[in-house]
Amino acid sequence: MASRLNPYISFTGDAKQAMEFYKGVFGGNLSVHTYGDFGSEAPPGYADKVMHSMLETDNGFTLMCSDNPPGMEYKPGNNFAVSVSGNDADELRGYWDKLSAGGNVSVPLEKQMWGDVFGMCTDKYGVAWMINITPAEG
Repeated sequence: MASRLNPYISFTGDAKQAMEFYKGVFGGNLSVHTYGDFGSEAPPGYADKVMHSMLETDNGFTLMCSDNPPGMEYKPGNNFAVSVSGNDADELRGYWDKLSAGGNVSVPLEKQMWGDVFGMCTDKYGVAWMINITPAEG
């Protein structure tokens, strides 16, 4: 398998719901493993929390996440965003519509000075997304 780079997002108890939401946006196969899946090894109060989850889509996207583990401080920040780009305008607009619904749009999805259609939003789970649609060749 070739190396790949993909986002890994931490949540504070709603990782499963967030990943089901992202599966509804992007499709694909979702695997979810809770702390309880590993039996008596689950920390107290963590049996139903997500230890690791991975969404793999037919388009080659991979998104991973977990609920923040016990003893690790959760520090949400604005220092990252997940970027999805390409030239399939219908597909990307569909992602935009679903990701921005119930969230906050900081840059509307519209043509930008560099020629692409671009938008930024924060979804209902607090994750920042950038959608960039390049003009189709031909």
